[in-house]
Amino acid sequence: MLRSMFSAISGLRAHQTKMDTVANNIANVNTVGFKTQNTVFETTLTQVLRSGKGPDATEGGTNPAQVGLGVKLAAITTDFGQGKTQNTGRALDFMIQGDGFFVTKSGGQQLFTRAGSFTFDGAGKLITADGNRVQGWMSDVDGNIDTGGTLEDLQIQYGAALPPKATTAVTMSRNVLIDPNAAPGANVKVAKATVYNQAGVEQRLNLTWTQQSVDNSTGDSYWLLNVANEDGSTTPAPVTYGAKFSAGKDPVFSAAGATTATPTDTYGTAHTIAVPGWGAPTGATFDFAQVTAQAAGTAIAAVDQNGYTAGSLSSFSLAEDGTMTGVYTNNERRAIGKLAMATFDNPSGLINMGNTSYAVGDNSGVALIGAAGTGSLGTLSSGALEMSNVDLSEEFTGLIIAQRGFQANSRVISASDELLQDLVNLKR
Repeated sequence: MLRSMFSAISGLRAHQTKMDTVANNIANVNTVGFKTQNTVFETTLTQVLRSGKGPDATEGGTNPAQVGLGVKLAAITTDFGQGKTQNTGRALDFMIQGDGFFVTKSGGQQLFTRAGSFTFDGAGKLITADGNRVQGWMSDVDGNIDTGGTLEDLQIQYGAALPPKATTAVTMSRNVLIDPNAAPGANVKVAKATVYNQAGVEQRLNLTWTQQSVDNSTGDSYWLLNVANEDGSTTPAPVTYGAKFSAGKDPVFSAAGATTATPTDTYGTAHTIAVPGWGAPTGATFDFAQVTAQAAGTAIAAVDQNGYTAGSLSSFSLAEDGTMTGVYTNNERRAIGKLAMATFDNPSGLINMGNTSYAVGDNSGVALIGAAGTGSLGTLSSGALEMSNVDLSEEFTGLIIAQRGFQANSRVISASDELLQDLVNLKR
């Protein structure tokens, strides 16, 4: 009778734990990044009342007689399945689709979380809702990010300066609009280009194309290209080059920058042109690979150049691969940093540290750090959060099971108590 009572007591304890777990799941039904926990029971030791016996020549075998001594908690497992998506439209909200955790740091401890609702602190560091610093990789001065480097706090400082960059390359495109019937020097086309020197000073150029002659038998046309300041200043003097368009294709500049109508052919599509008024560097490489000489089409223009004036950080955006891109007042965009993610061989072995964060456990394996979308790591969606993966229908069912299991075990205790009372009353 005492065995039944103690077995029932163990059942009460186990089902109380199940009730606690179910209650915690229901309480966190709307917690961002929360993962459902489930209880697993197993039997405790059994008492052997009679040992079993194997068959022999004269008798058959007998099975052992065993009485169980109750139930115990085997494990509380965590379901890391994907939670539902809640669209927020907030730039600092991130949702992981697939495996992985955000990497954070609290004091000197590295933590991991699926809750991607971030904000900034007073120092411009990206933090979680409870103040843990989000980890990743910051870019170098050129915007390059080494995802194999050491993790550090991600930080954005509004107003941070972006130094100017001198123009070294200009891309020209479209058409110089050839006129086969024009007299030499009569067909003039002007393209404009904006460039920057080392100090970030903007300089506008006029690129004047003057048709010299057309070879109707080959389709070749010869031009002079004059590069001058838009404001007409002549100190230093404008620079003139000869160019040939072969059968309406890419232009060819003379190596010496000839000013004659028929320059020496030097095959290539790019040419370094001295920019009037510059100190150092003295010129930029103009790419003419996309320029043609045809009777109709869109007039030639500078479509791209790689220089810019000084600017300061005014805003930023977060890409779905975790890259933070800064937007500067000079309209430049530059990568600032990238969020790090981590995965584990056994996520269920992580230690729950509260605040929807986990720490490395003895059975979780080491954290495998990488960028979103690489290896087994999931991808990121900005403007959305991963909600709890709690299924209320399952939890209410578990609630009923836990309640009935508790009630049934309490009835066993009551029945055992009545048997003990009957035993005591035998004396009367």
